[in-house]
Amino acid sequence: MEALHAPWRIQYILGPKRTPDGGSIFSEVAQSSDDEANHVLVRARSCFAVLNTFPYNAGHILVVPYRTIATLEELTDDEMLELFKLVRRCVQALKQTLHPDGCNVGLNLGRAAGAGIEEHLHIHIVPRWQGDTNFMPILAQTSVIPEALTETAAKLRAALATLSTQS
Repeated sequence: MEALHAPWRIQYILGPKRTPDGGSIFSEVAQSSDDEANHVLVRARSCFAVLNTFPYNAGHILVVPYRTIATLEELTDDEMLELFKLVRRCVQALKQTLHPDGCNVGLNLGRAAGAGIEEHLHIHIVPRWQGDTNFMPILAQTSVIPEALTETAAKLRAALATLSTQS
């Protein structure tokens, strides 16, 4: 079994996950109107997609419901459908712009499952390429993200704008 090591993420793990008012960082981003500064890619009625500020790989997207909920059971059927439709659109946009060889899509529900922001459910979409792990994260504790988040966000926003909201 191969393991994906990301030791640079310790600054995220040890850093604050809540805003000063006690809400999640996702709630703050959801309520902000500065989508470019927050790397928000697209907004739907009940959820939004944002680039991960501490990515495992270039193009690491998070799809997040606006409501602060921790479990799948709390999602309405409409929210769940829209959430997964947006996941599908994001995967399509990643394929168009970054051309990954595959994608990891998943949720970490609860602290024991690895949720860093356990009070606000979110879906990870991590594009993957053959041989995308190398010595840098393991030996130098350094991630190599080949493009600035703002540039990746701009490409993905453009691709998402062309993809149907019905897909």
